[in-house]
Amino acid sequence: KGTWIALLDSDDAWHPSKLEKQVKLYHKQPRYRLIHTDEIWYRCGRRINQMKKHKKRGGNIFKDCLAFCCISPSSVLINKNLFQEVGNFNEDLPACEDYDLWLRVTMQEEVLYIDEALTFKHGGHQDQLSKKYWGMDRYRIKALEGILKHKHISHDQKVAIHEMLVQKLEILVSGAIKRNNLEIIKLYSSKLETWENISPHNKLFNRPRF
Repeated sequence: KGTWIALLDSDDAWHPSKLEKQVKLYHKQPRYRLIHTDEIWYRCGRRINQMKKHKKRGGNIFKDCLAFCCISPSSVLINKNLFQEVGNFNEDLPACEDYDLWLRVTMQEEVLYIDEALTFKHGGHQDQLSKKYWGMDRYRIKALEGILKHKHISHDQKVAIHEMLVQKLEILVSGAIKRNNLEIIKLYSSKLETWENISPHNKLFNRPRF
């Protein structure tokens, strides 16, 4: 019923001042509708350092979001009307539904970022989705193919998605070959060949068939 929504995964935590600082920042820059924060990671109870590629930022981060999910759900404060415009989480995705949502948001919105660790992420437990579902890029590929059909997508965004699709398909097929997973090899080799043969400047690219 509120104007703003904050998400918190069951295994994560907030700093006591997180929401307060996000609301204060919003009042200074009210044109933004999503505010996320830096975070601290724990694995099996021990703090771990993030890699450079996981560094968060604000602004126009659509291309940053293509490789992997670079906004943590537990870190966001998001205006409800943004959900109403871009849609909710895609419940057809058993994993990477946050990756899909942030792409739909950042394709049309700049975001605000608080460079302070106000969110605490805990991982390493056996029931994590990343452990439950192997080959997470399968769901990122599905999400990217869906994003290409979005009416608000720009040509530059289409080109960036095409490059990422080919890259992720190559990785997935390579992994399937190493594991001798014939079903995955057959399905995703066909997808890879299709996307490699479609130029972003080709009319077919504007009507993806997946």
